[in-house]
Amino acid sequence: MEPTRNARYAGACDCHVHIYENRFPLIPNVAWVPPHSPVSAYREQVQQPLGIERAVVVQPTGYGFDNRCTLEALAQFGEAARGIALLAPDAPDAEIARLHAGGMRGVRYMMIGGVLSWESLPGMAARMADADWMINLQLDGRTMPEHEELLRKLPCRLVLDHNGKFLEPVAPSHPSFQSLLRVIDAGRVWIKLSAPYETSKSGAPGYDDVSLLARTLAETFPERCLWASNWPHPGRDPRPESAPLYDLLFSWAASEDTRRRILVDNPAALYGFKA
Repeated sequence: MEPTRNARYAGACDCHVHIYENRFPLIPNVAWVPPHSPVSAYREQVQQPLGIERAVVVQPTGYGFDNRCTLEALAQFGEAARGIALLAPDAPDAEIARLHAGGMRGVRYMMIGGVLSWESLPGMAARMADADWMINLQLDGRTMPEHEELLRKLPCRLVLDHNGKFLEPVAPSHPSFQSLLRVIDAGRVWIKLSAPYETSKSGAPGYDDVSLLARTLAETFPERCLWASNWPHPGRDPRPESAPLYDLLFSWAASEDTRRRILVDNPAALYGFKA
Protein backbone atom coordinates (compact mmCIF):
# COMPACT_ATOMS: atom_id res chain seq x y z
CA MET A 1 0.00 0.00 0.00
CA GLU A 2 1.24 3.47 -0.89
CA PRO A 3 1.99 5.55 2.22
CA THR A 4 0.49 8.97 2.74
CA ARG A 5 2.46 12.00 1.55
CA ASN A 6 1.05 14.07 4.41
CA ALA A 7 1.82 14.34 8.11
CA ARG A 8 1.28 11.57 10.63
CA TYR A 9 -0.03 12.27 14.11
CA ALA A 10 0.70 10.35 17.29
CA GLY A 11 -2.60 9.02 18.61
CA ALA A 12 -4.45 9.46 15.29
CA CYS A 13 -7.74 7.57 15.17
CA ASP A 14 -9.74 6.04 12.32
CA CYS A 15 -13.31 6.38 13.59
CA HIS A 16 -15.16 3.98 11.26
CA VAL A 17 -13.78 0.54 10.41
CA HIS A 18 -15.54 -2.77 9.72
CA ILE A 19 -13.97 -6.16 10.35
CA TYR A 20 -15.27 -9.28 8.57
CA GLU A 21 -14.16 -12.83 9.33
CA ASN A 22 -15.37 -15.72 7.17
CA ARG A 23 -15.98 -17.96 10.16
CA PHE A 24 -18.74 -15.72 11.53
CA PRO A 25 -22.12 -16.27 9.81
CA LEU A 26 -23.96 -13.45 8.07
CA ILE A 27 -27.67 -12.91 8.59
CA PRO A 28 -29.97 -14.24 5.82
CA ASN A 29 -30.54 -12.21 2.65
CA VAL A 30 -27.71 -9.72 3.15
CA ALA A 31 -27.39 -7.12 0.41
CA TRP A 32 -23.61 -7.56 0.16
CA VAL A 33 -21.38 -10.52 0.96
CA PRO A 34 -18.09 -9.11 2.27
CA PRO A 35 -14.66 -10.49 1.49
CA HIS A 36 -12.59 -11.78 4.38
CA SER A 37 -11.29 -8.57 5.98
CA PRO A 38 -9.49 -9.32 9.26
CA VAL A 39 -7.65 -7.05 11.65
CA SER A 40 -4.30 -8.03 10.11
CA ALA A 41 -5.41 -6.77 6.67
CA TYR A 42 -6.64 -3.49 8.15
CA ARG A 43 -3.32 -2.94 9.88
CA GLU A 44 -1.44 -3.61 6.65
CA GLN A 45 -3.67 -1.54 4.38
CA VAL A 46 -4.56 1.43 6.62
CA GLN A 47 -2.74 1.73 9.92
CA GLN A 48 0.80 1.07 8.71
CA PRO A 49 0.81 3.23 5.54
CA LEU A 50 -1.05 6.11 7.22
CA GLY A 51 0.44 5.98 10.69
CA ILE A 52 -2.97 5.49 12.32
CA GLU A 53 -2.68 4.20 15.88
CA ARG A 54 -6.31 3.92 17.04
CA ALA A 55 -9.55 2.64 15.53
CA VAL A 56 -13.28 2.51 16.14
CA VAL A 57 -14.69 -0.81 14.92
CA VAL A 58 -18.33 -0.47 13.83
CA GLN A 59 -20.53 -3.56 13.83
CA PRO A 60 -21.50 -4.47 10.23
CA THR A 61 -25.22 -4.75 9.57
CA GLY A 62 -24.49 -8.06 7.85
CA TYR A 63 -23.87 -9.69 11.24
CA GLY A 64 -27.09 -8.35 12.75
CA PHE A 65 -27.09 -8.43 16.55
CA ASP A 66 -24.28 -11.02 16.65
CA ASN A 67 -21.39 -8.83 17.81
CA ARG A 68 -18.83 -11.63 18.16
CA CYS A 69 -16.66 -10.65 15.20
CA THR A 70 -16.42 -7.04 16.34
CA LEU A 71 -15.69 -8.08 19.92
CA GLU A 72 -12.92 -10.37 18.76
CA ALA A 73 -11.44 -7.55 16.69
CA LEU A 74 -11.49 -5.27 19.73
CA ALA A 75 -9.65 -7.92 21.72
CA GLN A 76 -6.95 -8.04 19.04
CA PHE A 77 -6.59 -4.25 19.00
CA GLY A 78 -6.57 -3.96 22.80
CA GLU A 79 -6.69 -0.49 24.32
CA ALA A 80 -6.07 1.06 20.90
CA ALA A 81 -9.68 0.51 19.79
CA ARG A 82 -13.29 1.06 20.76
CA GLY A 83 -16.42 -0.49 19.26
CA ILE A 84 -19.95 0.36 18.18
CA ALA A 85 -22.42 -2.51 18.59
CA LEU A 86 -25.79 -3.48 17.17
CA LEU A 87 -28.18 -3.95 20.06
CA ALA A 88 -31.81 -5.04 20.14
CA PRO A 89 -34.08 -2.48 21.85
CA ASP A 90 -35.12 -5.06 24.44
CA ALA A 91 -31.59 -6.24 25.24
CA PRO A 92 -31.02 -6.40 29.02
CA ASP A 93 -28.73 -4.00 30.83
CA ALA A 94 -26.42 -6.93 31.52
CA GLU A 95 -25.75 -7.19 27.78
CA ILE A 96 -24.69 -3.54 27.64
CA ALA A 97 -22.35 -4.19 30.58
CA ARG A 98 -20.90 -7.26 28.84
CA LEU A 99 -20.33 -5.35 25.61
CA HIS A 100 -18.81 -2.42 27.51
CA ALA A 101 -16.28 -4.76 29.12
CA GLY A 102 -15.34 -5.88 25.59
CA GLY A 103 -14.65 -2.32 24.42
CA MET A 104 -18.01 -1.25 23.01
CA ARG A 105 -19.08 2.34 23.60
CA GLY A 106 -22.25 2.83 21.56
CA VAL A 107 -25.03 1.46 19.38
CA ARG A 108 -25.30 1.74 15.63
CA TYR A 109 -28.47 3.02 13.94
CA MET A 110 -28.20 2.42 10.21
CA MET A 111 -31.31 3.94 8.66
CA ILE A 112 -30.42 3.04 5.05
CA GLY A 113 -31.25 -0.65 4.92
CA GLY A 114 -30.59 -1.25 8.62
CA VAL A 115 -32.33 -3.28 11.31
CA LEU A 116 -33.42 -0.71 13.91
CA SER A 117 -36.36 1.70 13.61
CA TRP A 118 -36.72 5.41 14.22
CA GLU A 119 -39.44 4.57 16.74
CA SER A 120 -36.92 2.74 18.94
CA LEU A 121 -34.39 5.58 18.94
CA PRO A 122 -35.68 7.74 21.86
CA GLY A 123 -35.84 4.78 24.23
CA MET A 124 -32.42 3.53 23.15
CA ALA A 125 -30.94 7.02 23.52
CA ALA A 126 -32.18 7.18 27.11
CA ARG A 127 -30.44 3.87 27.83
CA MET A 128 -27.28 5.14 26.12
CA ALA A 129 -27.28 8.23 28.33
CA ASP A 130 -27.52 6.03 31.44
CA ALA A 131 -24.63 3.86 30.20
CA ASP A 132 -22.53 6.85 29.08
CA TRP A 133 -22.64 5.40 25.56
CA MET A 134 -23.43 7.05 22.23
CA ILE A 135 -25.69 6.57 19.23
CA ASN A 136 -23.88 6.18 15.89
CA LEU A 137 -26.37 7.21 13.21
CA GLN A 138 -26.31 6.89 9.45
CA LEU A 139 -29.16 8.34 7.40
CA ASP A 140 -29.79 10.09 4.11
CA GLY A 141 -28.86 13.67 4.95
CA ARG A 142 -31.61 14.96 2.69
CA THR A 143 -34.11 13.76 5.32
CA MET A 144 -32.40 15.64 8.16
CA PRO A 145 -35.14 18.30 8.49
CA GLU A 146 -37.66 15.51 9.24
CA HIS A 147 -35.58 14.32 12.19
CA GLU A 148 -33.92 17.53 13.37
CA GLU A 149 -36.12 18.13 16.39
CA LEU A 150 -35.71 14.56 17.64
CA LEU A 151 -31.93 14.50 17.14
CA ARG A 152 -31.37 17.84 18.83
CA LYS A 153 -33.15 16.57 21.94
CA LEU A 154 -31.46 13.18 22.35
CA PRO A 155 -30.06 12.87 25.89
CA CYS A 156 -26.92 10.98 24.82
CA ARG A 157 -23.98 11.73 22.57
CA LEU A 158 -24.70 11.36 18.85
CA VAL A 159 -22.20 10.60 16.08
CA LEU A 160 -23.23 11.06 12.43
CA ASP A 161 -21.63 9.15 9.57
CA HIS A 162 -20.01 10.18 6.29
CA ASN A 163 -20.41 13.98 6.11
CA GLY A 164 -24.12 13.54 6.79
CA LYS A 165 -24.38 11.12 3.83
CA PHE A 166 -26.43 13.20 1.40
CA LEU A 167 -27.30 10.57 -1.20
CA GLU A 168 -27.62 13.41 -3.69
CA PRO A 169 -24.96 15.96 -2.72
CA VAL A 170 -26.35 19.40 -1.92
CA ALA A 171 -24.91 22.89 -1.61
CA PRO A 172 -23.97 24.15 1.87
CA SER A 173 -26.86 26.60 1.63
CA HIS A 174 -29.40 23.81 1.09
CA PRO A 175 -32.06 23.53 3.84
CA SER A 176 -31.09 19.93 4.64
CA PHE A 177 -27.41 20.82 5.16
CA GLN A 178 -28.40 23.84 7.24
CA SER A 179 -30.53 21.46 9.32
CA LEU A 180 -27.45 19.26 9.81
CA LEU A 181 -25.46 22.26 11.05
CA ARG A 182 -28.17 23.06 13.59
CA VAL A 183 -28.15 19.46 14.84
CA ILE A 184 -24.37 19.54 15.33
CA ASP A 185 -24.67 22.89 17.07
CA ALA A 186 -26.92 21.27 19.69
CA GLY A 187 -23.75 20.43 21.62
CA ARG A 188 -23.57 16.64 22.00
CA VAL A 189 -23.12 15.80 18.32
CA TRP A 190 -20.06 14.78 16.28
CA ILE A 191 -19.69 14.01 12.57
CA LYS A 192 -17.30 11.84 10.59
CA LEU A 193 -15.55 13.31 7.57
CA SER A 194 -15.42 10.10 5.59
CA ALA A 195 -16.37 7.99 2.56
CA PRO A 196 -16.95 10.77 0.00
CA TYR A 197 -17.05 8.11 -2.73
CA GLU A 198 -20.34 6.76 -1.36
CA THR A 199 -22.36 9.80 -2.45
CA SER A 200 -20.22 11.95 -4.76
CA LYS A 201 -21.41 12.56 -8.30
CA SER A 202 -18.25 14.42 -9.36
CA GLY A 203 -16.05 11.48 -8.38
CA ALA A 204 -12.37 10.88 -7.73
CA PRO A 205 -9.85 12.15 -7.09
CA GLY A 206 -11.24 15.24 -5.39
CA TYR A 207 -14.93 14.35 -4.88
CA ASP A 208 -15.51 18.07 -5.23
CA ASP A 209 -19.24 18.08 -4.42
CA VAL A 210 -18.86 16.17 -1.15
CA SER A 211 -15.54 17.83 -0.35
CA LEU A 212 -17.31 21.18 -0.27
CA LEU A 213 -19.55 19.86 2.51
CA ALA A 214 -16.65 18.27 4.41
CA ARG A 215 -14.65 21.49 4.20
CA THR A 216 -17.62 23.50 5.50
CA LEU A 217 -18.03 21.10 8.43
CA ALA A 218 -14.33 21.26 9.33
CA GLU A 219 -14.34 25.06 9.18
CA THR A 220 -17.57 25.44 11.16
CA PHE A 221 -17.16 22.73 13.80
CA PRO A 222 -13.48 21.74 14.13
CA GLU A 223 -14.19 20.55 17.67
CA ARG A 224 -16.94 18.17 16.47
CA CYS A 225 -15.36 16.53 13.43
CA LEU A 226 -13.75 13.09 13.21
CA TRP A 227 -11.96 11.28 10.38
CA ALA A 228 -12.65 7.75 9.17
CA SER A 229 -11.52 5.44 6.38
CA ASN A 230 -14.69 3.30 6.14
CA TRP A 231 -12.38 0.35 5.44
CA PRO A 232 -12.94 -2.15 3.80
CA HIS A 233 -15.34 0.10 1.87
CA PRO A 234 -18.48 -2.07 1.83
CA GLY A 235 -19.97 -2.63 -1.59
CA ARG A 236 -17.05 -1.05 -3.48
CA ASP A 237 -15.18 -3.01 -6.14
CA PRO A 238 -12.47 -2.02 -6.68
CA ARG A 239 -11.84 -0.61 -3.24
CA PRO A 240 -10.57 2.96 -2.94
CA GLU A 241 -6.95 3.35 -1.89
CA SER A 242 -6.45 4.48 1.70
CA ALA A 243 -3.74 7.13 1.22
CA PRO A 244 -5.69 9.38 -1.20
CA LEU A 245 -8.72 9.30 1.12
CA TYR A 246 -6.55 10.28 4.10
CA ASP A 247 -4.84 12.96 2.07
CA LEU A 248 -8.22 14.55 1.28
CA LEU A 249 -8.49 15.54 4.93
CA PHE A 250 -5.57 17.90 4.42
CA SER A 251 -7.60 19.82 1.83
CA TRP A 252 -10.71 19.81 4.02
CA ALA A 253 -8.98 21.00 7.20
CA ALA A 254 -6.76 23.96 6.42
CA SER A 255 -4.87 24.37 9.68
CA GLU A 256 -2.54 22.14 11.64
CA ASP A 257 -4.62 22.70 14.77
CA THR A 258 -7.84 21.57 13.06
CA ARG A 259 -6.21 18.44 11.62
CA ARG A 260 -4.86 17.47 15.02
CA ARG A 261 -8.26 17.98 16.61
CA ILE A 262 -9.98 15.82 14.00
CA LEU A 263 -7.43 13.01 14.04
CA VAL A 264 -6.37 12.95 17.70
CA ASP A 265 -8.06 15.21 20.23
CA ASN A 266 -11.72 14.85 19.28
CA PRO A 267 -11.78 11.04 19.07
CA ALA A 268 -9.69 10.71 22.24
CA ALA A 269 -12.23 12.74 24.20
CA LEU A 270 -15.29 11.14 22.58
CA TYR A 271 -14.26 7.47 22.78
CA GLY A 272 -12.22 7.66 25.97
CA PHE A 273 -8.72 6.93 24.72
CA LYS A 274 -5.98 7.62 27.24
CA ALA A 275 -3.58 10.48 26.50
